[in-house]
Amino acid sequence: MSGDARDAITLTGVRARGHHGVLPEERRDGQEFIVDVRLALDLAPAARSDDVADTVHYGELAQAIVAAVERDPVDLIEALAERIAALVLEHDAVHEVVVTVHKPQAPIPVPFADVAVTITRGRS
Repeated sequence: MSGDARDAITLTGVRARGHHGVLPEERRDGQEFIVDVRLALDLAPAARSDDVADTVHYGELAQAIVAAVERDPVDLIEALAERIAALVLEHDAVHEVVVTVHKPQAPIPVPFADVAVTITRGRS
């Protein structure tokens, strides 16, 4: 018996400080970014074994996401989302990942609650 095609691990609201953006002050001062990821994978092996080795360790994944946000700056949050998707897909068990990067302090001159990009990446 294999897992349902809808099996997923979801991490919501992973927060990290980064220096991403096109404006000099964004690069200089930095700001908080919030990341949500949804990993599509077969969770049946982990459910059967009850062993974290048979799944993606979400605590370690959260730390890797924070490190990806904190490292070298990029201009666009699209590029940051792509970086995060690539690190998630390094896990062989993951078939597809949906990454949303929020930039709630973006330099937008009108009142707003959030700005975010969402990408979906999978194996060929």
